[in-house]
Amino acid sequence: MPGPALPPDPSKPRVVAIIPVGTLDGAKSRLGAVLDAEERLELTLRLARRTIGAAIATPGIDETIVVTPDDAVRSLADDLGARPLRQRDAGLNRGIDLGRDEAKAAGADAVIVLPIDLPDVTPDAISTVLRALDDPRRPLVAIVPDRHGRGTNALLIAPPDAIGVCFGGDSRRAHVTAANVAGARLVELGGPLALDIDTPDDLLLAEERLREMDAAADAEGNAEAATEAAALGDATPTEIVDVS
Repeated sequence: MPGPALPPDPSKPRVVAIIPVGTLDGAKSRLGAVLDAEERLELTLRLARRTIGAAIATPGIDETIVVTPDDAVRSLADDLGARPLRQRDAGLNRGIDLGRDEAKAAGADAVIVLPIDLPDVTPDAISTVLRALDDPRRPLVAIVPDRHGRGTNALLIAPPDAIGVCFGGDSRRAHVTAANVAGARLVELGGPLALDIDTPDDLLLAEERLREMDAAADAEGNAEAATEAAALGDATPTEIVDVS
């Protein structure tokens, strides 16, 4: 018989990732000059899959919550092993607050908010942000600004309710101000998460990463097809008997 479950290590904070995703209808409308509606939908789903998968694979993240009003995104989150959470109220910050409430109820010591429009998101990139938790001083706010220094591309908060979230517009400045008002230790980081895809210029910069994503998806599809073909090849042929 297996022994009793080991108690959680009190020296390691419990971290919950919150990934807010809006409705897929009209997603990435600012890319309308270069992508049609179908292409924008495909891009959004690819980015969502990549972000959710990276969060789940990151050591140190105990749970990934995907907050969305969209049925297809909730299904995707469930398939990937995240916890889907239906958002009934409109608004990005309201969705994040819903996720934070769930994280706090689950005993989270920290939350990291990750938008889905980060083409360079990887477990290593997320782990770099989480290293700010190694310093035990709290409260803590760690920010990865966008490449323009205005938006917020990743936000780590410990404890989860140390500040209010202020996504939208000049959110980096708003989060810095909130951290200062709360007396929090503020950490600002650069790195691969600084690139997001909001405009055609961003899309141009991200083209190489998107090509890599396409190649990885094609390779995964080919591998699945090969596995299915091999399984069919190994199957015992059915004998056909003429009973006429």
